[in-house]
Amino acid sequence: MISLNKWQFWIDRGGTFTDVIARESSGRLHAQKLLSENAAHYDDAALEGIRRILGLGAGDAIPPAAIEVVKMGTTVATNALLERRGEKTVLVMTRGLADVLEIGTQARPDLFALHVQKPSPLYGRVIEAEGRVGVDGAIVAPLDETSLVRDLAAARADGFTACAIAFMHAWQYPEFEIRAAAAARAAGFAQVSVSHEVSPLMRLVPRGDTTVADAYLTPVLRRYVDRVAAALGGARLLFMQSSGGLTEASYFQGRDAILSGPAGGIVGAVKTAARAGLNKLVTFDMGGTSTDVAHYDGTESGAGLERTAETEVAGVRLRSPMMRIHTVAAGGGSVLAFDGGRFQVGPDSAGADPGPACYRKGGPATVTDANLVLGRLLPEHFPAMFGPGADQPLDVAAARAALEKLAAAASAETGQELTAEAAAEGFLRIAVDNMARAIKKISIARGIDVRDHALVAFGGAGGQHACRVADALGIRNVFIHPLGGVLSALGIGLADLIVLREGAVEADLDAALGARLDRTFAELEHEGRTALIAQGVAAADIALVRRVRARYRGTDTALDLADGTPGDIAASFAA
Repeated sequence: MISLNKWQFWIDRGGTFTDVIARESSGRLHAQKLLSENAAHYDDAALEGIRRILGLGAGDAIPPAAIEVVKMGTTVATNALLERRGEKTVLVMTRGLADVLEIGTQARPDLFALHVQKPSPLYGRVIEAEGRVGVDGAIVAPLDETSLVRDLAAARADGFTACAIAFMHAWQYPEFEIRAAAAARAAGFAQVSVSHEVSPLMRLVPRGDTTVADAYLTPVLRRYVDRVAAALGGARLLFMQSSGGLTEASYFQGRDAILSGPAGGIVGAVKTAARAGLNKLVTFDMGGTSTDVAHYDGTESGAGLERTAETEVAGVRLRSPMMRIHTVAAGGGSVLAFDGGRFQVGPDSAGADPGPACYRKGGPATVTDANLVLGRLLPEHFPAMFGPGADQPLDVAAARAALEKLAAAASAETGQELTAEAAAEGFLRIAVDNMARAIKKISIARGIDVRDHALVAFGGAGGQHACRVADALGIRNVFIHPLGGVLSALGIGLADLIVLREGAVEADLDAALGARLDRTFAELEHEGRTALIAQGVAAADIALVRRVRARYRGTDTALDLADGTPGDIAASFAA
């Protein structure tokens, strides 16, 4: 029987579990957790969660009249990037620069690696366009549209369906990109991403990388969004962006979706901790696949929600505003192994299918199995959703057998007799150390003393490890919300609609710059307000936040600062 309530659904589709919170018109909340992949029982976990809460059968149509809004975070774009399952993409660059994105910045993350493995590029072909604009906007060589049209047609005939366009100096002089984009659409490319729209800032490499990622991921994301929207029958659908704000489904782009779910977790942690009077936080989100950590200082002198302008995910550099989140491969599903005389946790994950050994699908030993063997997980308090029929509890015997096998291998190699419990304890110690090290990277390594912070633990596995992680860091206060297991979904429900707009000034910070900054901000504000009003936000409800990035002349590393007079900005930069 379907309730006459108008429901809100807040959903975080993670790598292992999908969390669903439903809010009735009365304000009452219902929480549910499903395996993200369970093809034998449902096609999509998010839609299945909605059906179950509404009392519908598998495959039943979802009545849009019963839904006020659905707010979602999804790993669809992230998974496509990790597994290289994006759209077949062609890159159009200025002639002579075909290899510039593959050459990249020459950064060496592992300085002493003897065997360097470069990640594969997202694009499958490069078209070098004849035509060049100088740094001052003067046309050095005219755009050869005849050759470009021919090359685009050939790429389309070879099966390329997405096109990324990044020309020299197009962030300031986009005419050639606009003309090239029109030619690509005329050639039949369904997805065309241009750098002056995707990342309208200086520096060709990050601008080009971000444009390629957008072209590569947006079609995959769009297919998922369209499928969910069709199943909801026109009900309002919002998605969580990596920046920590919601947007209408039609505005959701690949470049904005990489940290969709984890960003919701930070918003949920900050908003719930604030109600408990806590404003200096380390967020600790341990799910099935990974652990995400972040820092938040909501005091008067603090930075608040921290965002980064550039980040790297799965070997791909992205310049798009994202929450500053550090991720390590230490989730409940992280695979345990004994190799080379040592215990290892991750980076491989058992995922949702087959999942850990205790999920009854023949999976490997994982962190979850170690906790189960040590009695830190009680099957009677865990949902019975495992096995071929998705109706059985966790299998303690299977977890023990998997740990005993690892203990036997370690005993044979080291000569020290190990029990399953001893092996499980050793693996957990390594997992906790990995998580504590991740928190140190976003705090102590940046000069932040976290001993006076609260550790906000959430995610399906967060509560099992929170106290040991806090001990490793000298943190005395641990905060766990009653909905901590689904806090990312709660944060998605509590998040605001946000539009972020960026513009480049590239001028010396002096007294004369104030008026130019004001003009730039006015243009960006108009764009942002227009976009929010188009998404149904009342003009009176819109709040504006201005930030600037300043750097020393001749460098390319900027500090993110509050806007003010040129003198105020200079003082903040110096501080």
